[in-house]
Amino acid sequence: MTARDLTTGVTRQAAIAVLVAAIAGGWLGGAPGAVGVGTGGALGIAGFRVLAARVGAVTAAGPTLTAPWMVLAGLRFTAISGVAALLFVAGWAHPIAWLVGYSALPLALVVQGLRLAREESTSWT
Repeated sequence: MTARDLTTGVTRQAAIAVLVAAIAGGWLGGAPGAVGVGTGGALGIAGFRVLAARVGAVTAAGPTLTAPWMVLAGLRFTAISGVAALLFVAGWAHPIAWLVGYSALPLALVVQGLRLAREESTSWT
């Protein structure tokens, strides 16, 4: 499996989980619940895609300095925090719903990793 397949699989699983959770969040918390889950999931997936693209570019280019990595990671986290704060202050998204959506990506990444580990372990027998 290539890195592109991993990125695509994780994105697909996270998007499906966010969609289901947004429907449930809308039913439980109304519009702020659905918007919170949707924006949290979208920001999580977008951040993952940017990070995966950056890792692919760095590994293809060879060894580089670590300072740009730290600056870009800090800017990415600052942007995510700023968008989240704007959504919370404006009342468009509920913070707990946002965390549910943002947490879909790590869960999808763990599930995909466990699935790949299982496939790899069965290929040795």
